[in-house]
Parts: sequence; structure tokens; C-alpha cells
Amino acid sequence: MPEMPEINSGDTAWILAASALVLFMTPGLAFFYGGFVRNKNVLGTLMHSFITMGIVGVLWVVIGYSLAFGPDAGGGIIGDLSHFGLKGVGAAGDSQAGPGIPHEAFMIFQAMFAIITPALITGAFAERAKFGPFLIFIAAWSLLVYAPVAHWVFDIEGWIAADVKGLDFAGGTAIHVNAGAAALAAAICYGKRRGFKKEPMEPHDITYIVLGAGILWFGWFGFNGGSAGAANGIAVNAFTVTNTAAAAAALTWTLMSWWISGKPSIIGAAAGAVAGLVAITPASGYVQPMEAIAIGGVAGIICFLAVQVRIKGNVDDSLDVVAVHGIGGLWGALATGIFVVAASNTGFNALGEQVEGLVAGGGLDQLGRQAIGVAAVAAYSFVVTFLILKVLDLTVGIRVHEEDEVSGLDVSQHGERAYIFGGSGPVLGIPESIPMETESH
Repeated sequence: MPEMPEINSGDTAWILAASALVLFMTPGLAFFYGGFVRNKNVLGTLMHSFITMGIVGVLWVVIGYSLAFGPDAGGGIIGDLSHFGLKGVGAAGDSQAGPGIPHEAFMIFQAMFAIITPALITGAFAERAKFGPFLIFIAAWSLLVYAPVAHWVFDIEGWIAADVKGLDFAGGTAIHVNAGAAALAAAICYGKRRGFKKEPMEPHDITYIVLGAGILWFGWFGFNGGSAGAANGIAVNAFTVTNTAAAAAALTWTLMSWWISGKPSIIGAAAGAVAGLVAITPASGYVQPMEAIAIGGVAGIICFLAVQVRIKGNVDDSLDVVAVHGIGGLWGALATGIFVVAASNTGFNALGEQVEGLVAGGGLDQLGRQAIGVAAVAAYSFVVTFLILKVLDLTVGIRVHEEDEVSGLDVSQHGERAYIFGGSGPVLGIPESIPMETESH
């Protein structure tokens, strides 16, 4: 029998713990998004994130992982089907995380990234999506957009990693720019909510928003720290700069909202923290804490301003996915090219070449490489997302009927209510126990 590769138990334990932390982020996202919508749509919004764990959790095992991390099928575009059904992905064996990490541990860690990325997009079309077509969209997007982009950026044979030599430690380009561009396409395809800019659409539960942001902040330590692939100094640094950037962005967003509106907003503090987490993600393995303050601080300002632009615009990105994830991810990816420091022992690209950013004296070279990666991912994601949704809209329709939108997605799509004041509520989700009267909010 061939000798089994030696497994590093400490590194493996950290990757498994990080995987659990990243999965926990998706319910956190559900609460974060759920707090922003009106109370007649909270269950539908929670369901979008929760059911994405089911859809992608299955697809990733069957084919998604092979497309993203299987041996390159040519040109660094996509993986082949060598790992279909996780063939050859066992509890032992080398993986791209390192020789001491079981291949299956690396696979399940990457599964959590694959789950949360499409869940991020759902904030762009909250309160108006038909559930059946939504399921098809998530499945199609995962295979046609996320899997190839993950291969480009994360796989050592991917063209952005190997040819462009772009840096993305934990997903600023592959996850946040990707989801942000898709969110813009989705907001355009779904159209504006009924009553957009004509009637109040205030968050129904700010405590949900803060709870969700707190869970996201907590889970992000696995998101970035786990991307080190081991329980080592790089993971410790990624953990530290993640917290630092989130703190800085929460402060700057709060100060901006205080200055503009005259009141320091708790929603602003929560959104700012998320913006900082997004921005530090691609740079978290490449910068030190002082650079993290700059990256997070700037993220809080520019993402706040991006929200103001969206408010004055005519595109209904319901929960500001583009402003926070798209713009935050864009800034973070470019900031990586500005601040990467080779002296930190983490400034290496996929080819093992040492990299210096603009501030460290490396000139504009790495910044240009980052810009190429961002532009390619954003363009591909926007176009393919738009095509997927247009095909679905022309065939089965993606948006609920007007009367269903008025009554709310909770009742019209799921036959349940989040809040029952007096009387008895639904039992085990049986729709017949729900009165179908129209609500006005």
C-alpha cells in the first residue's frame, strides 16, 4: 500500500474551525439583510440565504469543486471533471492548502466561500423575487459564474493567479467584486420595487442588522484567517488586520453619517464594519495593521459615499450590495496592489515570486495587475448574470406579481408570517393556516 501523507492535526483543526466560522457567516448575512427589509418580507429574505446553503452545498460536492479546483482544462479558464462527485478528494492527500491539510478539508473550506458568494447577491433584489426562478438562478450562477471565477483567481493554474499574477488572499475579487457586479445586473433585471422612492421602505428591525453584522465580523476571522491554509503567523496577521480594518471602517462610516445627518447611526456603524471587512479581505495576507487602518478607514468613507450615490440614482439595489461589496471589494483589491509588503513574508504571488506594492517602492506594476483582475471578473460576472436572469425572465419570470409584492413574500411565496400578534400562527409552515389579507406598510 502507498504511504499515507502525514496530516498536521493543528493546521487541519484550524481549517475545519475556519470552515465552520465561514458557514456561520451566511446565517449572519441572513439576519443582516433580514433586518433591512419590511416585516412582510423578512422570512423570504432569510430564506434566500438559508436555502443557498442547501443548493450550493450539494452542487459544490457534485461538480462545483471540480470546476473550480480540478486540474486545469486549458488556458486557466476552468477545472476539468476529475473531481466530479469528489472523486479523488479524500480525508488524506495533498491539496492547494498545503501538504499537511487533507484534501477534503480544503474542499469543505472552499465550499463555504462558494455558498456565501451567491447569497450576497440576494440583497440586490430583496422583496420582489419569485422563489422558484430564484432557485434556478442560484444554481446556474454558482456553476457558470462562481466556479470559473474561483478557478481564475484562487486556483494556482487559474489565468488571473498564474498569468496576470493578481493577488487575492481571501476573496476580494473572486467573491466581493464578483457578487457586486452580479448584484448590479440583478437590480437592473428585477427592476425597482413597487413604491420605490414614493413610499417609506425603512428597515423593520435594526437589532437584526446589528446582530447580523456582529456575526459577520466574528465569522470573517475564519474567512481571512483560514485562507492562510495553516495555523501559522500568516493566519495570526490576517486575523489581526481583519479586526483592525473593520474597526476603522465602522468609525469612519459613523463619523461620515454623523457629519452628514447630524446623528451617529448604529446602522452606519454596522454597515461600515462590513465594508471594512470586505475591503481587507483580498489584502489580509499581505499587509500589516497600520495599512489595515488605512484600507478600512478609506472603505468606510467611499462605501458610505457610494450608498449616497445609489440613493440619488434610479437603480433599486435594495440592500446596497454594489455599494458595500462591489465598491468595497474593488477598493480592497486595488489597495492590495498599493500596500502589499514583501518584508511581511506574505508578499508572494501564485508563482512564488516576491511582490512589492506601490507604497513599498514596487511602482504601479502590481496595482495594474490588480486592476486587470478586477475588470475581468466584474465584466464577466455582470454579463453572464444579466444573461441568466434575462433567459429566466423570458421563460418563467423572475419577479412576483404586483399583488404578491403588496402582500409580501413571506405570505405569497412561503405561506408564513414572521410576526403573529394575537391568534395562532402557522404550524410547520402549512400555508392554509395563514390568512391572505393584504398588508400595507
